[in-house]
Amino acid sequence: MILRKYSSFIITLAIFAVLLLIGLLRPTMWQPVALIMFYIAMGQAFNIFLGMTGYVNFGYVAFLAIGSYGMALGISRFYHTGIGLWLIPLGFTLAALMAGLLSVLVGGIALRLRGAYFAIATIGVNEGLKYLIEGAKFWGGSEGIIISKPMRVTFGRHLANSLSTFWADIFLFAIAVLAAYLTFRFMHSRVGYALTAVREDEDAAKVMGVNATKYKLIAFIVSSCVAGLIGATTWCLKSTYVFPEDVFEVSYTVEAIVIVMLGGSGTLLGPIIGGLIYGICKYWLAVLLPGLQLLILAPLIIVIIVAFPGGIVGVIREKTRGTAFDQVIV
Repeated sequence: MILRKYSSFIITLAIFAVLLLIGLLRPTMWQPVALIMFYIAMGQAFNIFLGMTGYVNFGYVAFLAIGSYGMALGISRFYHTGIGLWLIPLGFTLAALMAGLLSVLVGGIALRLRGAYFAIATIGVNEGLKYLIEGAKFWGGSEGIIISKPMRVTFGRHLANSLSTFWADIFLFAIAVLAAYLTFRFMHSRVGYALTAVREDEDAAKVMGVNATKYKLIAFIVSSCVAGLIGATTWCLKSTYVFPEDVFEVSYTVEAIVIVMLGGSGTLLGPIIGGLIYGICKYWLAVLLPGLQLLILAPLIIVIIVAFPGGIVGVIREKTRGTAFDQVIV
């Protein structure tokens, strides 16, 4: 019974393990695997909020961006303190805290709105924060923050290169596991049940005594903190710099929505399958048809989403309903 309960999480870990082994055993595949894991992790973080509540956060990329600034500030401002490798945990801590603080500020106001009104309220978060940083010259303004020199000074050239290549991707795998675990715990906890009630019928949930705003805010904060961790490793530690024009690119929000809807919103395996398909298609189309990948990929994904509104996992669940796999595909 316990094994059946955790079966979907075990499948998730198995998928991650296979991807990691492919990358380790075939070095030429490491970068494609890292790209796929980025899309999986991004979809997972987005799904924690969208999947649980049904609310679309169009300002999602701002939390990845603020997380990248957290890592950059941690390394650039504290590298001379002599704490060595503790700079990395410090950077991740700042990334999560800054993303969490931003989510409290945004969510505390916007989550009192519903549906489309919430979506509209979050549209300006990304661009507003970007122009605030550039205009007020926070954290280097439009010039951004470059951490390559502090990393070389602190860790040495060899370890700094290793951190910005191999270990940055390993951290991404760890964040994906964390996101999967949090999603699994949400789905089997009081918070998850409350959010499911809110997603299905918010008015009815309130009548039954569910504090809708409270539970939506919990999901919003958790989703934002995970997004901040992803930004810290993929956009800062891996690139060794943070520029506003790069990290506040709104297309990442659109990609996150596509991944979740493609795989299956509100499911554990949905963002993983969606991220796999999206990442593989985007990589190979870029290799085979450079310059035309988005032209081909966009209509292809639209057709899939229209044909399978419940996502790929939704289709599989319908096909396996009443069978031994009914409780496995979640």
